[in-house]
Amino acid sequence: MKKYNCLVVDDEPPAREVLRRYVAQVPMLNLVEECANAIQALTALKQQQVDIFFLDIQMPQLSGIDLIAALSQSPKIILTTAFEQYAIQAFELDVTDYLLKPIRFDRFLKAVMKAMPDLGSSLSTGPASYRSETAEPAFLYFRADRKMVKVFLNDILYIESLKDYVKVYTIKGMIVTKYAMAALEAMLPANNFLRVHRSFLISINKIDSFTTEEIEIRGQMIPLGKLYRQQAIKKLSY
Repeated sequence: MKKYNCLVVDDEPPAREVLRRYVAQVPMLNLVEECANAIQALTALKQQQVDIFFLDIQMPQLSGIDLIAALSQSPKIILTTAFEQYAIQAFELDVTDYLLKPIRFDRFLKAVMKAMPDLGSSLSTGPASYRSETAEPAFLYFRADRKMVKVFLNDILYIESLKDYVKVYTIKGMIVTKYAMAALEAMLPANNFLRVHRSFLISINKIDSFTTEEIEIRGQMIPLGKLYRQQAIKKLSY
């Protein structure tokens, strides 16, 4: 099976973690290195062959846009950013795609197939699923109490954001860990988890009841924010 080498460049560790997990779910992709800034990326590009370049825009010292302009030759570039205003400038530099954070896995995969068209045929003729299948449910590790705690996604009830930290409520208890809510939202499967408030992300399968104002999960009432209400009600009522 042909492998495509990928390079991830982002100054935010949670953003790199999201892309690392996404790359790992596609058998034809191989993550050769992660870089925290554009200077490290320049060194990495000189040392090894890279087919797909996942590049953040706003970074210290040298921006992603400046890095692209400095390259005489470059791999297929997929920009990953939280800002829309660079789109026109980016496509003038002939990038393959422009992904807005938080990045959904289906959107990530579409960008990759645009960069490497033959990868799409490999997916369709390969295993039934491009996600790694195991005998146990999907899980994440969270750093809590000076150790890495394994949490199965099926056990999560809901997640509450507290600035730079999140509280992960599960059927076994609660874990407090340092994590960005947006990055965590991007890592969780959209068909099972739903953002219902700027501070709350819930497991759809764990809902006991809901109104246009709040959602009940195991006796806990979770507010349904105005910005998320229409989309949430539509998905929950489908």
